[in-house]
Amino acid sequence: MSEERNSLVRIDATGTAHPLDLRSSKLLRARQGMFELLPAPEHLVVMRHVGKEVAGDAETGAALRLAGQITGPGALCDVVALVGQAGWSGELVAVDGAARRSLFFEPGHAVGARSSVEGERIGEVLYRYGALSRAQIYETLAATAPDARFGEVAVKRGLVPRERLYQLLSKQAEEIAYQVLLASEGMFYFLDRFDEEQIASRQNLPVHALLMEGVRRMDELRYFRERIPSDQHVPARVPDRGPPPGELRAVYDAIDGQRSVAELSRATGQGEFETTRALFQLVQSGRVVVRAPGPTGAAGSIALFNEAIASILSAVDGAQRGDEVRWQLASFAAGVGVYDTLFRGAGPAADGTFDAEKLVENATLIAGAAKAEAMLSQWLYEYTSFAMFVAEPCLRLSPEGAPLSKRSDNQPPLSKRVAELVGPLAHK
Repeated sequence: MSEERNSLVRIDATGTAHPLDLRSSKLLRARQGMFELLPAPEHLVVMRHVGKEVAGDAETGAALRLAGQITGPGALCDVVALVGQAGWSGELVAVDGAARRSLFFEPGHAVGARSSVEGERIGEVLYRYGALSRAQIYETLAATAPDARFGEVAVKRGLVPRERLYQLLSKQAEEIAYQVLLASEGMFYFLDRFDEEQIASRQNLPVHALLMEGVRRMDELRYFRERIPSDQHVPARVPDRGPPPGELRAVYDAIDGQRSVAELSRATGQGEFETTRALFQLVQSGRVVVRAPGPTGAAGSIALFNEAIASILSAVDGAQRGDEVRWQLASFAAGVGVYDTLFRGAGPAADGTFDAEKLVENATLIAGAAKAEAMLSQWLYEYTSFAMFVAEPCLRLSPEGAPLSKRSDNQPPLSKRVAELVGPLAHK
């Protein structure tokens, strides 16, 4: 929702609406036409498109039956449960910034899903499940047209069997549905009908089964992330331990100490969640360990650094000590000397992260092209270590000096997660 908060409109004393930034102006221009102002609480403005004021205006859209803000993970589970129990037909739209996902319902079932998120397009799903290579995706995209959808083109070119495509279209719909259920912020809207042409492939997903699986995933992911923090972490077999029985064997056999979780998913043809679940069981049985991903070049080092710094500042902000830690980091950067030049024009942003391209440019000016990458990693490691050093006391005590309550989730301690992220940056 942070992006949407920058989309401001001022209504003056005459009732005229003025967009105050480029984004809000763009959004309003895309909605030209006649709108009816609907009754609403004083802090909300709700309008509905009603007509043909301008040639080419669309017909009045589907009626809005439900709408609201998404205020936490799982908030939409109750909405989906209501839709299923009431036997409603229509479209549930979840919007967070540029991401827009839709679930299409008929009584008791979700019959389709659609997403604007690049990673949830059918081509990306086929890639993640190992059905297509990157080269095959580009080949297929080049041959697509308005009347030739991606999946059909891939089938006609013999790149994927029709049966496998249908199976993965179902997986795509399920993954979009779970992302809707897991959404933690944004807005949702339930419209009382939908356009059949929006559904690329009809599915038959019982609402109660979607809810049960969505809730199970939310619960299990908390445990998984304790041992397997991301899909870029790299599993490795523990020597002198025998292979596992049955269903875990495929994932175990694909582990080579080099493939990440995401790459294992491709190699086995399983989804990321299923692969992560299998790895978690292998870790629990002592057959596998999971290592932090090694950075790839300067950009990889900065990505790990930014994730670590953002995690630290998010934690201290939650403890209401963020300003104090930011002040100490600024003093550290000014006092050490090299950071003034390294960070010039690169940040930090509000979440503590830095612009990667500018950091590389500054590091090259300081250390020269030959040593820039190694020195940059070391500087970022030292900066993160200091950030964790000053953050830890803030996370133990409230601003008033009282001990903070213990963690209620199953995440490992922040210091451990940060150490795993920036460990590869340390000077060897």
